[in-house]
Amino acid sequence: MSIADQPRAGGEPLLRVQTLSKAFGGVRAVAGVSFDLAPGELLALIGPNGAGKSTCFNMINGQLKPDSGSIALDGRDIAGLPPRAIWRRGVGRTFQVAATFGSMTVAENVQVALLSHAGQLSRLWPRAHAMHRERALELLGQVGLRERADDPCSTLAYGDIKTVELAVALANRPRLLLMDEPTAGMAPRERNALMSLTRQLVKELGIAVLFTEHSMDVVFAHADRIMVLARGQLIAQGPPADIRDDAKVAEVYFGSGRLVKAAARVAT
Repeated sequence: MSIADQPRAGGEPLLRVQTLSKAFGGVRAVAGVSFDLAPGELLALIGPNGAGKSTCFNMINGQLKPDSGSIALDGRDIAGLPPRAIWRRGVGRTFQVAATFGSMTVAENVQVALLSHAGQLSRLWPRAHAMHRERALELLGQVGLRERADDPCSTLAYGDIKTVELAVALANRPRLLLMDEPTAGMAPRERNALMSLTRQLVKELGIAVLFTEHSMDVVFAHADRIMVLARGQLIAQGPPADIRDDAKVAEVYFGSGRLVKAAARVAT
């Protein structure tokens, strides 16, 4: 049984990636990667620098066009579509560096995303500040920031800004959420709080999540399943306990020992 054909918990896959490949000149950044992702599942994509994580991630998001392979969302191929079209089909995304409007309030940042989802950004109405406010407050309530709704984003701690970004990503009611280094720049307590919140929302809303992450404590504590890339190839995939004990994965990370040490901390 191949890696891609292993049975998945949580029902039929929402996302199915098959033999995805991308080269830059003579360098094969991603070579024949295949995997599935089910609703309600958190799947971590990890690997050393240069493994192909960002390339794989950006092909799924539409920022890069694959050389070959397919990316099926709910049975429909989205490979090569622009990011906006993929977003419209129910794919949300958070970024490594949080980007919010500091001069706007927390609620207004979410309202902008809601206006975009509704196709109303081009209408510069005087009442725009009041549009979709109730839905924005509902989303902020889901992430625990409703009480900060009228505070300028510039006054928030970085961990709270990342949480606002999560609310913004939920504005288009995504079925699939792509999170690029979601805890980058955060303290250990903050990053585990953010991922615990994400996990709670994913299970409640039935969203599938694919995330890249360098903090192995976060990966092993919160991922349902882990994929490991090395030199553009998928070398291992499975639950955290299996990845921790995988000899090939240990060899890939041998230089720093980060993966093994982080896994040991989580296990204890």
